[in-house]
Amino acid sequence: MIDQVGKAVIALLETTQNSDVALKNVPELGMILVIDDHGLTRQLTVDLLQLEGYRVLEADNGLTALEIAQKETPDLILLDMVMPDMDGMEVCRRLKETPQTAEIPVVFLTVESDRASRLQGLEAGGTDFLNKPLDRLELTTRVKALIQQKRLNDTIHQSKQVLFSIAKAVEGRCCGTTNPSEQLLRLVEGFGQFLSLSKADLQSLKDAAYLHDIGAIAIPDAILLKTDTLTPQERTLLRQHVLVGEQICQPVSEFRQILPIIRHHHERWNGTGYPDGLAGENIPWLAQVFQMADIYDALTSQRPHKQPCSPQTALRILTEEAQQGWRNPELVAQFRNYIQTNIANQ
Repeated sequence: MIDQVGKAVIALLETTQNSDVALKNVPELGMILVIDDHGLTRQLTVDLLQLEGYRVLEADNGLTALEIAQKETPDLILLDMVMPDMDGMEVCRRLKETPQTAEIPVVFLTVESDRASRLQGLEAGGTDFLNKPLDRLELTTRVKALIQQKRLNDTIHQSKQVLFSIAKAVEGRCCGTTNPSEQLLRLVEGFGQFLSLSKADLQSLKDAAYLHDIGAIAIPDAILLKTDTLTPQERTLLRQHVLVGEQICQPVSEFRQILPIIRHHHERWNGTGYPDGLAGENIPWLAQVFQMADIYDALTSQRPHKQPCSPQTALRILTEEAQQGWRNPELVAQFRNYIQTNIANQ
């Protein structure tokens, strides 16, 4: 059922399905920034890394280091923890606060081995620690592993951006906008917080707000945009979008937690939904939570083929669907309380 566009998207993303494949497709060596106010120590570190074939940049103070990091965006930063004017902790914090450098791993170079200093370094955003004087084998082993992980993370990030771009294109086809509904993002986050969900679950709900209908890229416009009643064959094809979406997102490991949302957000409480006819608590919990916000958003939003409903009408429809057996009645009641509380507070 998947058309050539859907197959091409899946093929594009399969290169990140596992770390072995990803690491074979990136260069082994990289660029390293060494930050140390002690010239002799810094030069020794630079020499060791250059002997291994790395491109090495160097700085003797925090401000210069921040400028170089933003301009060059190295693959790894080796940072002396104790420096005058601006110590390593502050440099690391500023690096992590700047979007351009936030994802660069930072390894502290330190003579301190106490637990408190290391905890402070981790809190500042550090990735690892190396004790002075540096051991050559330990240095090169740690550097190699961290750069490989950074390159893998970059590859995964690029794949994620591809998916978000595809999702925007799908949104444009379906709804005439290049971004997911801001209301849907607010709803999934707000309702998730109302239910006291974890930070990880909240992020999954927000990612699903972008990607839940990405599989519609494989559905022809003649079916996707049809305003008349769909034929049984057309309805069957349309329902394939959840399976296509799951396949498209599966190769990206960071999106695997949202696969159940993508696949199951059209299931019904009484088992009459699709694609698997799951019923009751067999429907993944986050898919149920997301479904509340998605339905409400669809009902209350302007679409090319319909006018928006009022919040009261949308809640009435959700309640009626719960009475029909389509929705979890307890979850609908919680969602109704959430919306009514928000309306009362506005």
